[in-house]
Amino acid sequence: MELSAEQLVENYDKFLEYIDLHITGERKIELRQFYLDHQERIMLMPASSKEHHHNAFPGGYILHVMNVIAASFKVVEAWKSMGAEIDFTIEELVFAAINHDLGKIGDEDNEMYIPQDSDWHRKNQGAIYKMNPLPDFMLVPDRSLFLLQQRGIKVSLKEWFGIKLHDGLYDESNKSYYISYDKNSRLRTNLPYILHQADSLAAKVEYEQWLKGSTKPRIKESKQSTDPHKNELLSVFNELFK
Repeated sequence: MELSAEQLVENYDKFLEYIDLHITGERKIELRQFYLDHQERIMLMPASSKEHHHNAFPGGYILHVMNVIAASFKVVEAWKSMGAEIDFTIEELVFAAINHDLGKIGDEDNEMYIPQDSDWHRKNQGAIYKMNPLPDFMLVPDRSLFLLQQRGIKVSLKEWFGIKLHDGLYDESNKSYYISYDKNSRLRTNLPYILHQADSLAAKVEYEQWLKGSTKPRIKESKQSTDPHKNELLSVFNELFK
């Protein structure tokens, strides 16, 4: 699967627009600068290493993140329609969605995914990329949070839980957070649940796109939400987060 140079640039610009629209204060500047410092790497990153996972092609990472953001709005809408509590702000939701897989870039100096040089692994395992041995091993959510704190970018408690736990019970280390028999140790925010559902939905759709040989995003915002700079988009979000 291939995206043109124009598509890569367009998708990256749209990604930055989410930061411009939804992130506030000093950390908007800091976060935007981080992504600009690693612009070329992030613009070309895959979202995974194997073609049958999701978006294992140049530009796949940015597409995945934007799909998760769009899906998270849909999930919030569903939760709210069912009477569930939306106990976080839109900024917290978007910040966590933007940075949930940030650890996949590797560290400040070394990318995590590098091209697979083994024809056997490419042919028999669909491994388009392999892990770069240079960065210290870290789980993706942990590296995401580490990179943010390394740059001094503030993370709220709810955002921390959202990023840390977005893989749900696929990551066994999350079990103590999600499974509790004591009300005092249960999660006190719904953000991790919503982000996990949005991430799972986006990855499933991306897998189906791979089966059909398409890279065109299928998770779309409402007709009012196509341009992040339109006031109509803000009104839609504000309605969800009343």
